[in-house]
Amino acid sequence: MTSRPPVALTIAGSDPSGGAGIQADLKSFSALGAYGMSVIVALTAQSTQGVTGVHAVPADFVKLQLDTVADDVRIDAVKVGMLGTAELADAVASGLDDLRRRYPGLPIVVDPVMVSTSGSRLLAEDAVAAVKRVLTRASLATPNLPEAAVLLGEPQASDLDGMVDQARRIKDLGPERVLVKGGHGHPVEATDVFVDADGTVTILRGRRIDTANTHGTGCSLSSAIAALTPQRDSWLDAVRDAKDWLTGALEHADSLDIGRGPGPVHHFYRTW
Repeated sequence: MTSRPPVALTIAGSDPSGGAGIQADLKSFSALGAYGMSVIVALTAQSTQGVTGVHAVPADFVKLQLDTVADDVRIDAVKVGMLGTAELADAVASGLDDLRRRYPGLPIVVDPVMVSTSGSRLLAEDAVAAVKRVLTRASLATPNLPEAAVLLGEPQASDLDGMVDQARRIKDLGPERVLVKGGHGHPVEATDVFVDADGTVTILRGRRIDTANTHGTGCSLSSAIAALTPQRDSWLDAVRDAKDWLTGALEHADSLDIGRGPGPVHHFYRTW
């Protein structure tokens, strides 16, 4: 007897240190019961201490990767991460349109990655408009506070009311739902704002974990949501469970002792 797991596809950049990007996405998928596949849009030279180089994959080859796996394997959820350039973002937007034609209602989580945890910029200045075009294909967009500010072209929200306002206005840019991640902005709580498809706002409060090992948190959360969406009754359930899982992954991050900079979260803390 066989049991097919949900299949989740990540479209993002590679992190050779294993804590963020494609590598974090695949670990998150596996930790949460999904079979992971990947389309790589960029190679990075990266460690826990920063990014020293980015090499973009040609846009036509990105599209070829996507078409090839989609022709063979049914895809149940997609996570989109680092896109790097406007050309790559437009190629991915076209690919997402093709996937939606194959699979109407396909869950697509878009994490508009712009800056790494270590502060390295991962998106060209002229690519923000193209990323906004990708957001119009998203079932859920998951910007953090700095990314939300860039998308709206205004200062970062400094309180909960500001987060709610920015989340609502990012939804007006085209994604069906928005999760603004507030982990960068509060000393005690990790408070996020979720705006559902009908406009309902839910405040998600969690414990802030005292650790410097936060490499790949955004990648891991968005991919966790993608993995869980086919396994949960609602988007809110998937977001809540992904946030709970990430809290545990942060809580156990110090036990890994990886690298000399901000290390990765512990994706497999429930099984190791």
